[in-house]
Amino acid sequence: MDTVRDGDRIAAAEAYIDALVSHDGNLVPFAPDCTRIEQGIKNGFSGNHLRRGLNRGLQYRIISAATDRQFSIDGDVVRATFTIVTKAALFGRRVDETFLIPATDGKIHHIRVRIHPRIRREG
Repeated sequence: MDTVRDGDRIAAAEAYIDALVSHDGNLVPFAPDCTRIEQGIKNGFSGNHLRRGLNRGLQYRIISAATDRQFSIDGDVVRATFTIVTKAALFGRRVDETFLIPATDGKIHHIRVRIHPRIRREG
């Protein structure tokens, strides 16, 4: 059985993070039945639903960048931590996302999001 390399699985997670900023989810490799849970609330119900949200969702329009990206892999789980920079310069969010991306297909099957508020201090 062929497996997807770890670097390609990280690239799948990065494609999702890039789409948060670019508002273009067309290149994100979602599995058809992909779900998303943010802060314990299910808000993604399929790959197509998540793609439409990235493409047209107003909740993502305030995002101007995703910085400080770090990735790790444990089995089928790719963990990404990064900082979301919003257009309102004083606020940002530290994000911890876990992606279920099996090595058997390299597609995102599930996303779990934890967001931690952060105030940027200009100095």
